[in-house]
Amino acid sequence: MATKREQWFQALQDLGCIVCLNEMNIRSEPDIHHIHRNNRRVDDFHTIPLCPSHHRLGIRNDVAVSRHPWKREFEKRYGTEWELFEQTKKRVEVLLQMRQVVPRRDDETEG
Repeated sequence: MATKREQWFQALQDLGCIVCLNEMNIRSEPDIHHIHRNNRRVDDFHTIPLCPSHHRLGIRNDVAVSRHPWKREFEKRYGTEWELFEQTKKRVEVLLQMRQVVPRRDDETEG
């Protein structure tokens, strides 16, 4: 059985980049970004899904801005990490509720 951490990370992977969802209504493969408080990771549950472009590729143009190293510009454009975290939690709740109705393919048992 998967741990709570593994379940949370899987839900983030399934959800996709929160910025791409918000900005373009598309799903893109995410990295897991840990939110920091006082320059330290909070924990593995205070994380958001960000695609490489929005996470770590160092992009800063009219199309996208990366969280690393452009935190201030990233948050100006897309909202704070904490706002994105709250949005992520709400979307994960819906995703998990939908799984109860429509199971994931790998959750189905063969009959």
